[in-house]
Amino acid sequence: MTLHKLVVLGDGGVGKTALTIQLCLNHFVETYDPTIEDSYRKQVQIDGQSCMLEVLDTAGQEDYVSLRDQWIRDGDGFVLVYAISSRASFQQLKSFYNQIRRVKEASGSPTFPSSPGGTPGLSPIMLVGNKCDRVTEREVTTQEGSALARELGCDFIEASAKNCVNVEKAFYDVVRQLRRQRQSGGGEGGSSK
Repeated sequence: MTLHKLVVLGDGGVGKTALTIQLCLNHFVETYDPTIEDSYRKQVQIDGQSCMLEVLDTAGQEDYVSLRDQWIRDGDGFVLVYAISSRASFQQLKSFYNQIRRVKEASGSPTFPSSPGGTPGLSPIMLVGNKCDRVTEREVTTQEGSALARELGCDFIEASAKNCVNVEKAFYDVVRQLRRQRQSGGGEGGSSK
């Protein structure tokens, strides 16, 4: 069975753990307890094909920036999370994205193949605007999220871990991209176990 290693990155308090636990354990975590690193596995069926997801829930705090390189090296695909109710978390996305690029380029990762034109391809990244249930607290518009995703060449979705809106889609679409890359011969897209 194919194993896909997905890494969830984003600022502290944006709901990375809530999204991960909603996906893997089907419940919403109300309390905020900063994560250092937690890994969850879940066997899923995506488009009729079984696979194993290994989801790495990471620390958003700046103190753990050195650990982030290793998390990125190990990841096949990425879920970059911000809270729609926090402009500051949205503004941090480019630095997370740039770190993914830098680490994948430096490691010569198979999920970071060079395209025929010589420009590097990038591991699939989904930009997720979490907490879309907090409409009255919104600081980042859907259009802004979509525009940044286009600029970075990522997919984009708004989600709510609390109301279980687009949680599966956020992760499953990364797997779909990994499968497309693998079929077209670009990157590993996951490892067989």
